[in-house]
Amino acid sequence: MNASAPRARRPRRTPVLAAGAVAALLVGLSACGSSDGSDSSASSDSEGASAGAFPAKVATKFGEVSVDKQPQRVVALGWGDAETVLALGGQPVGASDWLPFGGEGVGPWAKGMYDQKPELIGTMEPEFEKIASLQPDLILDTKSSGDRTRYDTLKKIAPTVGVPKGGDQYKLSWEQQTTMIAAAMGVPEKGEKLIAETEKKFEAAAKAHPEFKGRTITLGSRTSEGFGVYVGGTGRVDFVERLGFENNPEAEAKAGESFSVPVSKENLDMLDADLTVMAPIGIPATDISGDPLYKAVPSVKAGNDLVFDDKDISQAFATDSVLSVSYALEKVVPLFAEKVAK
Repeated sequence: MNASAPRARRPRRTPVLAAGAVAALLVGLSACGSSDGSDSSASSDSEGASAGAFPAKVATKFGEVSVDKQPQRVVALGWGDAETVLALGGQPVGASDWLPFGGEGVGPWAKGMYDQKPELIGTMEPEFEKIASLQPDLILDTKSSGDRTRYDTLKKIAPTVGVPKGGDQYKLSWEQQTTMIAAAMGVPEKGEKLIAETEKKFEAAAKAHPEFKGRTITLGSRTSEGFGVYVGGTGRVDFVERLGFENNPEAEAKAGESFSVPVSKENLDMLDADLTVMAPIGIPATDISGDPLYKAVPSVKAGNDLVFDDKDISQAFATDSVLSVSYALEKVVPLFAEKVAK
């Protein structure tokens, strides 16, 4: 999708999520809707977009989408789509608030970027009549389930840029998202510049912290249902790998179709690594940090762990948009450095 394609990425796995977990945080641990298969007319461009003047062409799982003129009324439904539009200088008239943040539906890293609050649209079940009433000339659903029925309904309202080929179930990097949306908005060069600037921030952070290189890391979460660990193919793991970390080898060995693997209380030593990082989802952080079994994990016992009790940091780490990853770099890297230096 990208004239300057991002670095090679490991194959992404198809997560199966529970609707409640997705709506709370994309990092949930169980299953959510499925897609009914891909359209063979999807572009062979694996990144999903092409640059150029209008009409802009964006390749998706459902085929090439043409945007004939500069969109004025954008409805951004996908995970992080609204933030990306704002980063590119646009103003969505409607947007989905996935985490949810409330207010304008975006994180603090995008505070003050709206001229006028957008109409907030449902996430897993968007109100199609409300969307139609906004009279959009472009609908964005780039980081989404990839469900065919959802897409077919949206495209009847306005040209819709859905998931790229292979992008079902939110399997979309911030680079891909930025490039697809920049192409649809007719500002591909601006998208390339944003990506390049953000990649330089990662490079600078990795260079400043050579102690991260080769260290193992566990990225996990706990919900009311239990513990889980993230595997390759997710934004969180990509984030730390860019910094030089190696994702938990035991978790990778157990990886299946989902973006995370469940961890039973009897097997919490699976969380052990040079650095263990945990996020609470829908529960207090103390439900993790105060758990006697968690405290017995070797890395935790040694003080080499982090439990995110700052909601903004946890959400920035999870959002994985071009805006939120910069915020996460600023806030998270110093926390990592403090623990790795122990």
